[in-house]
Amino acid sequence: MKKENDNNHPCHKAEIPRINRAIGQLEGIKKMIEDRRYCPDIIIQLKAVQSAIRRVESNILKTHLENCVASSLTGDDAKQKIEEIKNLLDKLQS
Repeated sequence: MKKENDNNHPCHKAEIPRINRAIGQLEGIKKMIEDRRYCPDIIIQLKAVQSAIRRVESNILKTHLENCVASSLTGDDAKQKIEEIKNLLDKLQS
């Protein structure tokens, strides 16, 4: 079992721009609320943030499957099952 601070974990730095955009969107939503903007406009922006966060979550899970899980399994069957799960995640994301 790997320790939490194990440096063998995959890098997720590619997700930082998406997280930064979500943070910016949240700041915008906060301002919209303070400015008492129209409720549906706020809801649309909240949905956009949820979508961005779900994409980060999906990408990190896929990376986990490709690296952490795959390294604990052996054989071509394991790779095929991981691809099936990744494809399923893509379909669920749509």
